[in-house]
Amino acid sequence: METDAPGTVLKRERVRDFVLELIESRQPGDGIPSERTLCARLGVSRPTLRTAVDELVAAGLLVREHGRGMFVAPAKITQELVSERATLTVPQAAGTWSSRLLEFTTVAAGARVGRRLRMSPAGQIVYVARLRLVDGVPMAVEHLHLKADLVPGLSARELEAGDLYAHLRERHGVRVHEATQTIEPTVVTRSEARLLDVPELSPALLFERLTTDTSDQPVEYVHSLYRGDRYRIVSRLSLGPATTPDPASDPATGGHHPGIPPCDFAGGDPVASSTLGDVQDTQEQP
Repeated sequence: METDAPGTVLKRERVRDFVLELIESRQPGDGIPSERTLCARLGVSRPTLRTAVDELVAAGLLVREHGRGMFVAPAKITQELVSERATLTVPQAAGTWSSRLLEFTTVAAGARVGRRLRMSPAGQIVYVARLRLVDGVPMAVEHLHLKADLVPGLSARELEAGDLYAHLRERHGVRVHEATQTIEPTVVTRSEARLLDVPELSPALLFERLTTDTSDQPVEYVHSLYRGDRYRIVSRLSLGPATTPDPASDPATGGHHPGIPPCDFAGGDPVASSTLGDVQDTQEQP
């Protein structure tokens, strides 16, 4: 399996964030600067910039028009499955989950991540890129952004072994409480395809999550790309409260949440809430 040179993952992430910032500051149909202009402004090569743009075009956020340029895509239609007051109970997923660290550094948050974490763009964050594996098979590429002042001394071992949220609770005194998460379809880029061992432009699921602590302060912002050929979401909608709790759905018993590393929100922390309703995730076998 090919791996990127040190710093490459972060460079692509920074280019992606910059273009997303342009998109979010404009209206559907508005133009964005040309690739040549963006390359000069960001100090990156044309292939690096084009990789980020191709990803955003495939995700339905940008539209290319031949001879005219690039424009912000029409707004997506959003449908909530249940009331935003509903809570999320997530059954376990199969397989043994592990992580391989791709990148681990401390950088300035930047405008987009800083806004999500409610901090200054100049404030420091720990940026982590991880490859998530199930029974040794690549399943997802995960990008974590953690407030640096919350995790002094965070080690690479904590990011590769065990439950990250357990490490945050036990070693850093950070108790996660709630997460707001979105899920949407996308496709993998060339670099993501190499990491996940799938063809370029293969279908995938994009998870974005903002996690807060018991005082409602942001702890982390994460976006993860899961293989579409091996991962699916099944919604189970409850029309009324259950008469008795189902122990199998208790996250404290372990297992993997959609887009969340195994056992996270375990150890007595409250379960994450979501506007997506009760969700079950499974791995499709080839």
